[in-house]
Amino acid sequence: MIKKSLLSTIVFLFLLMTVSCTNNNIKFKIEKGKVGNVTTKTTIQDLTTIFKKDSIVKNLSEGVQGNNYFQEDDEYFIFEKGGKLLLTILPKEQLDSTSTIKSIEIHDERFKTLSGISINSSFSEINVSNTIHKIERTFSSATLFLDNLNTTITIDNEELGLKEFSTQKVTKEQIPDLAKMKTFIVWFN
Repeated sequence: MIKKSLLSTIVFLFLLMTVSCTNNNIKFKIEKGKVGNVTTKTTIQDLTTIFKKDSIVKNLSEGVQGNNYFQEDDEYFIFEKGGKLLLTILPKEQLDSTSTIKSIEIHDERFKTLSGISINSSFSEINVSNTIHKIERTFSSATLFLDNLNTTITIDNEELGLKEFSTQKVTKEQIPDLAKMKTFIVWFN
């Protein structure tokens, strides 16, 4: 009798741990058109339900009537309880709670793609498991476009070994394997 009850307890705990780990993986999974439970159909008003255990800080633009010409987009910062920044979410339409998502910037290393790419991944990890469609340069960084995930990854000039404010063209072969990303953005268009 005791063996039977002990066995059922062990099986129950194992199943509970499996379900818990699966839910955690879904919460932090990045796919094309999906970050955790946020999809291409998610609206801004849905964020309060999806992130009900987290904190949402809104930085709203003033729209076309406002005086702040430098802030074009509303921003929704998702903070985990305890204050850690997880995501920055931008809507397609400003000042509209029914708008869907334009993009999500990843700030937390627990968010990963199926191949294990996270904000802490090096260029070699990114390059091995993804096709880099193109590389664009700005004065201070290079942006990698990954079509298979509809994401952009930015790498600073410092990581590339280039002088700051350079417009020199960069190829995949020139990027050091250990170069770390500065930003990781998933696009929802």
